[in-house]
Amino acid sequence: MFTALSVRGRGAARLAVTALVSGLFAAGAVASAGPAAAEDIPQHQGGVSATLDGLTTFDRAVLHDGGRQHELPAGLFEMTVDGGGRLKTYCIDVHNPTQEQARYLETPWEQTSLGANSGAGKIRWILQHSYPQVDDLMALAERAGTGPLTERTAAAGTQVAIWRFSDGAEVEALDPAAEQLADWLEKKAKNVEEPRASLSLEPNAVSGKAGGRLGPITVRTDADRVTVTPPADSAASGVIVTDQAGRPVTTAVDGSRLYFDVPAGATDGTAALSLQATTNVPVGRAFSGVTKSQTQILAGSSRSTVSATATATWAKKGPIPALTAKKNCAEGGIDITATNEGDEKFTFELLGREYAIAPGESRTVTVPVPEDRAYDFTITGPGGFSKNFKGVLDCKTTGSTGPVTDEPAPQPSAASAGSTAIDENLAATGASGATPIIAGVAIGLVIVGGAAVLFVRKKKAPSAED
Repeated sequence: MFTALSVRGRGAARLAVTALVSGLFAAGAVASAGPAAAEDIPQHQGGVSATLDGLTTFDRAVLHDGGRQHELPAGLFEMTVDGGGRLKTYCIDVHNPTQEQARYLETPWEQTSLGANSGAGKIRWILQHSYPQVDDLMALAERAGTGPLTERTAAAGTQVAIWRFSDGAEVEALDPAAEQLADWLEKKAKNVEEPRASLSLEPNAVSGKAGGRLGPITVRTDADRVTVTPPADSAASGVIVTDQAGRPVTTAVDGSRLYFDVPAGATDGTAALSLQATTNVPVGRAFSGVTKSQTQILAGSSRSTVSATATATWAKKGPIPALTAKKNCAEGGIDITATNEGDEKFTFELLGREYAIAPGESRTVTVPVPEDRAYDFTITGPGGFSKNFKGVLDCKTTGSTGPVTDEPAPQPSAASAGSTAIDENLAATGASGATPIIAGVAIGLVIVGGAAVLFVRKKKAPSAED
């Protein structure tokens, strides 16, 4: 039987959340899982991973909040992409400061505050019709009926317009031309669909018996073509990556279905394939922080490296699990989906409750996690099986949970609405007052109402169209 969920945390009591919920899941150290230890990275469905460099092109704005006025910078951030490339982004959480050198992952809208925001599509329209996508500032000023625009004021006006939809903020640019641009963008904006992911895999974990093809794993990408790298030990194990017809593949396109072909004599084990491409990431893709940091939305991209991985688990007999996770903003938690392609039931314990998954079935358990708090938990089992899930649930803008204060961050951030003093040379990568609590801290899982929310979905056999 698979062991109970392990949770690690340091100083969870400092988060002061026990008064808000009915119970607190005990925090403790994650036990070693042996050679197949849990990955020490957040779950990621694929795409871009990047590091925030700071606020680079900005002017000033004033936020009206609770009868007070807060002066703050408004403009473009820049990020450095893992593997090569540069991104330009705007903030979609005005009250929340950035963290120094914060790590960001490309994230679907539904897993951010945009998922429940009826104005999300208008934000993308603004991005498509303003700076830096429109870099002819004379033409932009003429179209919007503003005075002369500079890169700084165009960025500020664009950011202000975005905040009005992302946060419902009462905010205005200090520069008259920037304010006129913001008003024009707000008035003209129309709903536009969410852009496709630069690269993702559905699902990113599969399982099955040795002696067959495990999958399919469907490729979703905005790139023309992606490179497929087989498992590192494929020569020794005999595991290869194929298409639906069983032909080995080294490249894929949007809609490609990939399989792990596992020899009948293969020893029980796991393997991973990776996909990578260089492409311009679609404008309007969201980026959420690995730790608590302002959610960002893409305004422009150079040719950048995008990547994704998928794993396969196989055995000759017994339970053969595959575990995946994603944020569920609608339910306020993390969806953990366990699939069993073995010939015996797969059991595991989660939040004090045991779950049994029959052969050929799939079950999704939604684990409640407090908003804006780090989570880090591992499901382990016999034979060194281990799967770790970590990250931050950031489904709401900070302004929706409480008013801004006048307390500046210990290291003032140019993106913090709580500070009225602005250093023109300061990049928005300072630490917030919450940093000692939330950065690098995993807390005990909170049991809302004393029990996890459980959803059960029968796994369907693929249709002919699949």
